[in-house]
Amino acid sequence: MSDLELVRAAIAAREHSYSPYSNFAVGAALLCADGTVYGGCNIENAAYSPGNCAERTAFFRAIFDGHRDFDAIAVVGGPAGEPVGELCAPCGVCRQVMREFCDPATFRVLMGTGPDDFVEATLEELLPHGFGPENLNR
Repeated sequence: MSDLELVRAAIAAREHSYSPYSNFAVGAALLCADGTVYGGCNIENAAYSPGNCAERTAFFRAIFDGHRDFDAIAVVGGPAGEPVGELCAPCGVCRQVMREFCDPATFRVLMGTGPDDFVEATLEELLPHGFGPENLNR
C-alpha cells in the first residue's frame, strides 16, 4: 500500500468518528507488517475521559486480531463535516501506545493534510526518549 493510499484510508475511517462534543473528527489507518490495514476513529463520551482516540482504536483492533508488527500509521483530523485540511498529530497517550509495539526509529507516522498530501515523521521524532518495554527489563 502506498503512503497516499494509507492517508486516504485514514480519511475514510474518519467518516466513522463519533465526536458530538468536540466536533473534531479523527481517522487513522494502521499498516501492519503483513500488509493488513486497520482503521480507527475517535469515539467520544459525555464523561470525556472514557473516550478513545482513532490511533488507539486502530492499534487495539489490530492487537485483538493478533498483530504485533507495524510499519506505519496515517492520521487525519479536523472539524467534523469539513474536508481534511490541517495537520493532526497523535496525542501523547497514542504516541506511548505506539511506543509499546513499534520501533521508534523506524515506525512512520503520516499526518495527512489532505487526500494527496501528508507530513511524515518517525515515532522517535514525535516521542524522543520514550519509555518502552526495554526500560522494565531487569
